[in-house]
Amino acid sequence: MKIKLMKKVFTVIAISMMMVGSLVAELGAFSSVNAAEKTDPAWTKIKKSGQLVVGTSADYAPYEFHTNINGKDKIVGFDISMAQEIAKKLGVKLVVKDMSFDALLGAVTTGKVDMVIAGMTNTPERAEEVDFSIPYFSDNNVLMVRKADANKYNKLSDIKGHKVAAQVASTQYDDAEKINGAKVVALKKIPDMATQLTQKKLDGVVVASTTAESYVQQSPAFAIAQVSLGKAAGSSIVMPKNSPVLKAKVNKIIKKDVLGAPFKAWKAQAIKIMNKKEGFFQKYWPYFVQGTLYTLGLAAIGVFFGAVIGTLLALMKTSTVWVLKAIANVYIEFVRGTPLLIQVFIVFFGTQIIGLNVAGFLAGAIAMSLNSAAYVAEIIRSGINSIAEGQAEAARSLGLSKKQTMRFVVLPQAVKNILPALGNEFVTVIKEGSVVSVIGVGELTFQTSLVQGSSFKPFLPLMITALIYFVLTFGISRLLGLAERRMAQSERQI
Repeated sequence: MKIKLMKKVFTVIAISMMMVGSLVAELGAFSSVNAAEKTDPAWTKIKKSGQLVVGTSADYAPYEFHTNINGKDKIVGFDISMAQEIAKKLGVKLVVKDMSFDALLGAVTTGKVDMVIAGMTNTPERAEEVDFSIPYFSDNNVLMVRKADANKYNKLSDIKGHKVAAQVASTQYDDAEKINGAKVVALKKIPDMATQLTQKKLDGVVVASTTAESYVQQSPAFAIAQVSLGKAAGSSIVMPKNSPVLKAKVNKIIKKDVLGAPFKAWKAQAIKIMNKKEGFFQKYWPYFVQGTLYTLGLAAIGVFFGAVIGTLLALMKTSTVWVLKAIANVYIEFVRGTPLLIQVFIVFFGTQIIGLNVAGFLAGAIAMSLNSAAYVAEIIRSGINSIAEGQAEAARSLGLSKKQTMRFVVLPQAVKNILPALGNEFVTVIKEGSVVSVIGVGELTFQTSLVQGSSFKPFLPLMITALIYFVLTFGISRLLGLAERRMAQSERQI
């Protein structure tokens, strides 16, 4: 009896210890979760800054698009209305950053933005890099075609051999790739696809049905084909990886304050703004003016600092010090051997990685200055080499040092020789400034895409922009030509 009683006692003790151990483990896990939640870096950053920075690609009406309200450019759409509600519930100020769609994931992973709201779909590949909220809107993907081809595509096999486009890095592109035999093209902007469609460069565009319906309502040139591409997954909000607190808060707001009547009202409001009738030039001329000013500002900064840095590099390259010459050679060859677009991304995202939150305009100006410096360095070097050695020898014989000879004798003559080449560099920088539009800098090309997306007129804004670029470059070329002639005249008089 005693033995049996002891066995029962030991059994009870053992079970009790197991229960206590399990409870301790659960409490430990609970504490770990709470600790992780309290130290969520994304939410901590938002609270500390007092603002919610949202990245979007505002060329996707009625999700998000630009419009002119009371003479001011504003980004509107049902995604933006939802972002405003989320910021309000979180108790912070909303800041919206517009950039290319394919740059959005990079922006959230590097901390440039706190979240992305751009009708983005949760996919396994994306989920490895970022966190997604619950879906807030579901939209089918459709094939937008020219009005004349409305009844041409009734089943997937009808698309075989035809050229269709979709936005790069989107689920629409994934759906387009699944069409057997279709020739798929990836483009950055919806307006670009609409332009190519109207010009018969494309046979169709795979796009969300809400956006396709917007184009059909605004222009008689478009129609939606009857072919079924399947139901797309819902749109979700994108957040940094491992953001449990922020994700939980956003999901709660979506469930309580977004889904249902609020979202329907925001969608109706976006469509109403989109369908508002105004004169084209009356509504959009401020976009072209602002874009022109940004373009000239970027070019002026790029050429000025490019000339300063380029001069330094040219002197380093002509130096007798091996280390200085090597540094200049490596820099010049690297910059001239890589695309400006890559350099813009390196500056924009790279500065964020090292802890510097550089704005898009500043990042674009830095990238253009560094890029221009490499080309200006070669221009100045060739100008220095064009000066006869006898000039330097004469200066040295008069007692000038090597530094004084370069400053007072060689460089002034070199500048006269390289002025045409420097003028051409300025013109080139004006045109190359369009590259920085991918990071949301509001230069002329970026503003053109905004007008295209808002007006649903894909071709007219391009012609206006082309005319503005021509006036800028032609005017600068004539001014430089006048300066050259005056300098040549002054030399003859001497």
